[in-house]
Amino acid sequence: MPPAAQTDTGAESGTESMQDPAWWRQAAVYQIYPRSFADSDGDGIGDLRGVTSRVSYLTALGIDAVWLSPFYPSALADGGYDVDDYRDVDPRLGTLEDFDEMITALHGAGIKCIVDIVPNHTSNRHVWFQEALASPRGSAARDRYIFRDGTGPDGSSPPSDWDSVFGGPAWEQTQDGQWYLHLFAREQPDLNWDTREVRDDFLRTLRFWSDRGVDGFRVDVAHALTKDMAEPLPSKAELAPEGENAEGRHPFWDRDEVHEVFEEWRSVFNEYTPPRTAVAEAWVHADRRARYASPEGLGQAFNFDLLRADWDADQFRDIIAANLKEATGSGASSTWVFSNHDVVRHATRYGLPAMESGAGQDGSAWLISGGTESALDRDLGERRARAATQLMLALPGSAYLYQGEELGLHEVADIPDDARQDPTFFRNAGVDVGRDGCRVPLPWTAAGTSFGFGDGGAHLPQPAWFGEYAVQVQEEDPSSTLSFYRRALELRHQLQGEESLEWVQESSAEILHFSRPGRWRSITNFGRTPVELPEGPVLLSSSPLEDGRLPADTTVWLG
Repeated sequence: MPPAAQTDTGAESGTESMQDPAWWRQAAVYQIYPRSFADSDGDGIGDLRGVTSRVSYLTALGIDAVWLSPFYPSALADGGYDVDDYRDVDPRLGTLEDFDEMITALHGAGIKCIVDIVPNHTSNRHVWFQEALASPRGSAARDRYIFRDGTGPDGSSPPSDWDSVFGGPAWEQTQDGQWYLHLFAREQPDLNWDTREVRDDFLRTLRFWSDRGVDGFRVDVAHALTKDMAEPLPSKAELAPEGENAEGRHPFWDRDEVHEVFEEWRSVFNEYTPPRTAVAEAWVHADRRARYASPEGLGQAFNFDLLRADWDADQFRDIIAANLKEATGSGASSTWVFSNHDVVRHATRYGLPAMESGAGQDGSAWLISGGTESALDRDLGERRARAATQLMLALPGSAYLYQGEELGLHEVADIPDDARQDPTFFRNAGVDVGRDGCRVPLPWTAAGTSFGFGDGGAHLPQPAWFGEYAVQVQEEDPSSTLSFYRRALELRHQLQGEESLEWVQESSAEILHFSRPGRWRSITNFGRTPVELPEGPVLLSSSPLEDGRLPADTTVWLG
């Protein structure tokens, strides 16, 4: 059983912020991909004790919360998002006792903890799915998932021609001839959320982790839980015209009924003091996002709009304005993110020619073409990434950071095929190289085994250039990206006030200038030439000023 103190979020820390029910509204949240953060036992895989060992690093960075990617028992068919048991820890990553110790250490440092929850699908090793395979057609065990008979005279064709997100068909046939739906990898059978047992079991899971001191949940694929599987199932050609904004009519994306699920979750969250928080990963049209973020639902939803934008002042301005308006309408706060475990790191994206031409914002074209260094301007990418991050940290709302971006890490492109782990690579060879390049274990030291990640190497190969980006190197350099992040987060805490923003008109369309009223101003030069700065003390600049002027690809904060 967890320690009694863990049932009250952060009570032992004694800090006022740990009890603030609105702590999440303008929090700086640091995503940890546990298997690649720090390895305490030398098996090449990061673990929970590794996280605990680095709490002082997280404290010095200045973040408010960590978001922990899946740490549950898993065959790693999809980096841990194929969950065998939602109420346990993968033995390779530790134990429930290790989890409790980690929570205690984080809370003792005044840091909240958000964990990933994966409700759309289980793994194919989950006890429920194994029971379903051993049970007859039409059984209650199979009703927890989405099983269907096949088509054709002998049922040997899948129930529909739908594609999996990871490539290939979305249906897999079982030994008795039936088919089950998997919108992602075949090792990830989709749950049937029309079944009361499924809904009740997840309520138990939410309470299980909340009772252990978890402060919130990041909800994976929140827009896919409920589905309309009424026959005849539409073909994929019939689905295509619906597009992204299907207004609740798509059979498996963004259906209105999903909000009934999240209203029940909100009732559970509100059983705790302060209430547990949640943020939806919902890739839906902006018009549909507000409901996920409503106070009656999850409370917050990711917007990935800046992540997908080009380095362009007009795009940034429009996206920021639209999302702040949306947040005001829903009663939530906005979320801002440039990098995570699913996309090419933004230091790389901003250094690619594609960003200049307005295409390939996610960097995928560069990766597929071989990720050659000749196509990447590292200095430009790092410069723009720092400017973008400083701009983001000035915005009202919560900022989500991904491990390693505070070191200025680039995407690792040259991973041998036989070392890759992401199912998107294996299901789409030659089309999609997968997401392993942003999941390579972090460099803590300039040399040594796995650059200080652990004593037994790293589960994904680290490039030689990692040494110059190591924490050990950057901590001693006041001009490093790590020092920059620490100072920016420190100032953000000192200066942050109400969730409001006022635009300041500039003569050049390439300058993005806004103020946080009564607190500070942020000015970003998206252009190619230096510009004059208005009067005011310079608090922080993402790149050195040039004779007192704001250089290209630079953000400055003025008091």
